[in-house]
Amino acid sequence: MRRRTAATIATLSVAALLAGCGSTVSSAEDPNKPLEVWTRSTEATAEVYEKIFESFTEKTGVRVDYKPIFNDFDKQVQQRAASQDLPDVVITDTGSLGDFVKQSWTTEVKREDVAGGADIVDRAWGNGKGADGKFYAIPCSTQALVTLIRKDWREKLGKPVPTTWEELDDLAKAFTRDDPDGNGQNDTYGMLVPGTTDRGYLAWWASSYIWQGGGDILEEEGDGKFRVGVDSPESTKAVERLRKLFCEEKVVQPGSLTLGTNDAHPLFESGKSGIYLTGPYMIGRFDKSVGEDRYEVIASPRGPAGAAVLGEGENIYRMAGSAKTADQKKLAEYLITAEAQQAGMKGDPQPVVRLPVNKTVDVDATYNDPRWATVAGVYRSEARPFPSVPNFAPFRQKTSETLNSLFAKCPADSAAELRSLADALEKELENQKASK
Repeated sequence: MRRRTAATIATLSVAALLAGCGSTVSSAEDPNKPLEVWTRSTEATAEVYEKIFESFTEKTGVRVDYKPIFNDFDKQVQQRAASQDLPDVVITDTGSLGDFVKQSWTTEVKREDVAGGADIVDRAWGNGKGADGKFYAIPCSTQALVTLIRKDWREKLGKPVPTTWEELDDLAKAFTRDDPDGNGQNDTYGMLVPGTTDRGYLAWWASSYIWQGGGDILEEEGDGKFRVGVDSPESTKAVERLRKLFCEEKVVQPGSLTLGTNDAHPLFESGKSGIYLTGPYMIGRFDKSVGEDRYEVIASPRGPAGAAVLGEGENIYRMAGSAKTADQKKLAEYLITAEAQQAGMKGDPQPVVRLPVNKTVDVDATYNDPRWATVAGVYRSEARPFPSVPNFAPFRQKTSETLNSLFAKCPADSAAELRSLADALEKELENQKASK
């Protein structure tokens, strides 16, 4: 399978980016080129996609020019848009939907025109739905965040599996102060947090805890309108709890506020941190690096408002300007088949399909792992997406930056900073014409 490296393109103005998906693209000049497909992938997950694309080519004859990217993925998409040469298909997370739609980089999808579309669960279709009610992507994977805990540490300290915030916080303190690894050194921490502001990751992590506390970043008013909820008493109390864990209890891994997920994972593997709210895609990797019997996968402990975690997934985006619309459609339809879904779930060491979007695929039979049954149960009963504003990315980014500042500077309380954040989010809502 041929790979090619994208040309380095100078950074252009926003205006040029907005004009970036004109009809003059390289694939239109040479229709014999393979279908160019990008995924937001690490090396491990890229190997899984390669096998799936090879099977697709064998079945259809459509050749694929595959490029896996992890670092600077969004920047590289912008560069290709600016040069009016978008890839034909992009597979990335649901968080990109709003921006792709805003920039007109992805094309509209008619559910009834997708072969196999009736087999996709309705909730998964929501991952591809824009704020205008139309669909701009086809879902290929869903997931819900779960909490990973060093089981051997917990049992050594005689602590129960946490089911509430109080028990979770108590466990985090014990992991930080009571030498859970038994090496006689003060070198372990309770919570691991991917707290970078890059792509708004800290808000991605904190959102579940805010929801569990009864708060919200944005609250839906109906008719596609929203109001800011990040400075509500419930949100403030939830954020204040997190601030104390960082600033007063000091149970969070040092350096977390600059960590991306790729940098955070090794700290759980190396025995530096014992509690990690993350995606279930880490199960296969941690089974090998940590040991299946040394950690456990649980539903996130309940907060004052109950159970809630972020549930999202990956979408197939048929990018604008492609001359290969028939091949775009063929690939998308193949990726949602039971065969491709199961192949993605069986990826080693990490699946690219976490929970299947195809309702004919049996999660229990495919994984044969009670931990994945836990993930599926959490997704069904506790998972929720970010709100369907036209573009949630700036809300996530601004929230991440404020939280990062709060947890780094440790002011006496969070209320004043959250009020300032609320003002900024209100202006963004007005800009997107999504406020009452």
